[in-house]
Parts: sequence; structure tokens; C-alpha cells
Amino acid sequence: MSGTGTIAGDDPLQTAVWRLRSRGCWTDAAALLTSRAGAAPALQRAALLVERCLFTGDGWGEAEDALRSAEALAEDDDDRGGAACERGQLAYASTVLGVRDRADEARTALGRAAALLAPHAVGRPLLDFRRGLIAEHLADSPQAAKAAYRRAHAGATAQGDHLLLSFTWRHLAGLALRDGELAEARHGFAESLRLREELGYLVGTAPALAALAGAEPEAEAVRLRAEAARLFRLLGGVPTWLSAHLTPPAPTP
Repeated sequence: MSGTGTIAGDDPLQTAVWRLRSRGCWTDAAALLTSRAGAAPALQRAALLVERCLFTGDGWGEAEDALRSAEALAEDDDDRGGAACERGQLAYASTVLGVRDRADEARTALGRAAALLAPHAVGRPLLDFRRGLIAEHLADSPQAAKAAYRRAHAGATAQGDHLLLSFTWRHLAGLALRDGELAEARHGFAESLRLREELGYLVGTAPALAALAGAEPEAEAVRLRAEAARLFRLLGGVPTWLSAHLTPPAPTP
């Protein structure tokens, strides 16, 4: 599960937004952006509120309102494609979290984004990643998912998007684990964790720890799950879907 976006550069506002977002304070981060007008801040605000839905299972109405604003303010195909990508992610989140089945809407919105975003557009790797999520979790097509994740991984590498790379590493590792490729899975999960720790993406660190635990021997897995549980509690039980992954699997009779 995922969403990515702007990481702070030299802009003090973006620094503040990133610090809040990385700690799971999406509402506060989005509120900071209301001081800036235009399509880009509106889209970033929508992306933050969509990410909150995926991590918390809450805030759907606010995310919808922010998306409508971003769609209304879009000035070109990149803006419209970015808004369509976020709409697809919101519909995906609703479906995968069992809130409401919006799988068709997710596919349609991401298809629209693909038609609007040029092959080398900044938003293309994120779109490829999200199409991989649809393929893996809604269509149960791991091969299509792997191809999409690899495109996203290559694009994120070319753009130096380390946050998105932390997601592509993790999801490619998950597919490797599914195929029994333990060493490959362990490497990918470890890379994802390393990137998130380096970025200070605290809200994404507990899921990365729990994922790596699934590919490690039991003693190390216990330690990783314990650290993940500590961070999970520190952040007030976010992401909500992680709780099911913090206990080891029951032993086989």
C-alpha cells in the first residue's frame, strides 16, 4: 500500500509538510498547503488526504472534496493526470480496505491518468506503481504486478525518488517471497527499510520492519516485529491495517 509525493527540498513550507506527513499528521500537513493557491498545492493537498485514507481508513469525505478541488484547478494534462492518479488511489484504498468496492473506478481513473501523463512525466513512475497495486491486490495477477512495479522502480531510480523506491523494493520483495525467493525477498525488504529510515519516513517504518520479519529467521523476526509494534503504538495505531501483521503466524499442527 502506498502513496508518494514531494519530499522537502529548500522550501520551508515543504520541509514542514514532510515532517508532519512522515509522522502520520496528514491533516495538519494538508492544512499548511491552504496558504498557497494553484493546481500544484491543491493536488499535493489531495494526495496527503488520500494517503491518510489508506493509512487510517478514515477521512474519505475530506479526500473527495480535496480531489474535486484539484480536478477543478487542473491547468494541463500533467495536472489532470495527477488528479486522476489520486482518484484511482482513493478508489483502490476504499476497495482494498473493504470500505466500498470501487475497483472499476480505480481502474478507469488510472487508465485516464495513463492517457494524460506523457511517458517521461514526473508522475509516471507513481502511476506505474499504483497500476501494479491494482494488478496484485484487485486482479490477483502477480506477473502483471511485477512488470508494473519494475517500470515504477526504473522510473523512480531515474528520478531519484527514494520514497517511491522504498515502496517498489517492498512490493517486488513481497512477490519474490510469494515465489519462494527468500534471499531476493530479504534483500528487497531490507532496502525498503533502509530507505525509509534514511528519509525519516516514520509512518512507513513499522510496515517495513514487519515485512522484513516475514523473510527472516524466527529469532530476528521476533525482534523486528517487536520494534514494529513499538512504532505502531507510538503513532497511535497507524497504519491501521498493520496490526494483523505484528503477531507471528500460528504454528502448523
